[in-house]
Amino acid sequence: MQILSALAIALAAGLFLSRVTKKLGLPSVTAYLVAGILIGPYGLGRFGVAGMGFTSAENLRQFELISHVALGFIAFAIGNEFRLSQLKQIGKQATFIGIFQALIATLMVDAALLVLHLVLKDALPVPMAITLGAIAAATAPAATLMVVRQYKAKGRLTDLLLPIVAIDDAVGLIVFAISFGIAKAMLNGEFSLISVLVEPLIEIVASLALGAAMGVLFHWSEKFFSSNSKRLGLSVAFVFMTVAISMAKIQVGPVRIGFSSLLVCMMLGTMFCNLCDFSADIMDRTDKWTAPLFTLFFVLSGAELELNVFRSLPIIGIGAAYIFFRSLGKYLGAFGSAKLMGCEKKTVRYLGITLLPQAGVALGMSVTVVSLGEIGMLIRNIILFSVLIYELVGPVLTKMALMKAGDIQPRPIEKSRKHRPAPAKF
Repeated sequence: MQILSALAIALAAGLFLSRVTKKLGLPSVTAYLVAGILIGPYGLGRFGVAGMGFTSAENLRQFELISHVALGFIAFAIGNEFRLSQLKQIGKQATFIGIFQALIATLMVDAALLVLHLVLKDALPVPMAITLGAIAAATAPAATLMVVRQYKAKGRLTDLLLPIVAIDDAVGLIVFAISFGIAKAMLNGEFSLISVLVEPLIEIVASLALGAAMGVLFHWSEKFFSSNSKRLGLSVAFVFMTVAISMAKIQVGPVRIGFSSLLVCMMLGTMFCNLCDFSADIMDRTDKWTAPLFTLFFVLSGAELELNVFRSLPIIGIGAAYIFFRSLGKYLGAFGSAKLMGCEKKTVRYLGITLLPQAGVALGMSVTVVSLGEIGMLIRNIILFSVLIYELVGPVLTKMALMKAGDIQPRPIEKSRKHRPAPAKF
């Protein structure tokens, strides 16, 4: 009863608050995140009434499954953007920009924090600086996708944006694994080539291979059904199964093989949309089915945001530097690479702004770094601080950038209904 009532309150709070943000011209994602804060441990949850909000971080862990499944569907939807017909036109541009801007963001944050290390000394160790730089590469696909869908964005910038976000996360996983391995080696005095280079590459190759295999099996299974409702049910089943399998960990000698659920589900969607003739219709139906799921995902994400980080001045200072230089790196990296690839002026000018949101992937990385001990906890708090800022501001900036680029068309003002003329008197 308590779990169901908490979910009902979360869904209702997000939906009703979106009515308020709509009048303010803000994206629904912002409403969902704020709703999560209001009913989370720092809002309604403080009263400690089970089922009337989320009372603690432990309480929120009961709903982790929803977040895993939602991210799976988000990645599945992004995979739909990798149609071969579309990739022939923008594939080279998306790949180059996705890699270039991610690396520039990492280098900018690394350089800035290493300079700051000379001032703060032990308050900002070198392993902490390079780990934060690696996390800077990741972009949040969920918030970006939701803004694109809500405003039905279409255009050159949108066509490039979603593939870039997917490539960006793949690059981020590699950069993070290498930097994290170096950080551990500096702290422990041991360098492992397997953990720094071999395991990250195996994870990416294994994830893409698993996603491709599931995509082929998905396409083959769809042939047994002609009803759209049954095909939709099978789509949901395959995303569930793919997310479940991607949680597996395999140990082969000294090598630990894992999977990225984002990459696996993205590849599932890519294979399906390129193999299946009616994939566009199935994707449209899946989008409608997942709308409440995505609302819950963002409300839960808002509830998970740790507001205690505002009590620490060092975290606020380092977090502000991280946010500023990551944002600068993303913008300059996207600006320079888009210009090199001959993109339109509006795309060159506004693409970097749409790449600022950061959440799921970065939070996952921050959980991993906790194993570094005290430094790991500092890194996690800094990422929590930056995610709080990025998730509240990022969707708004993404909407503004897409509007400036002309990908979001302003909705026509509804004409007021005219009063019917009074009946003629005879």
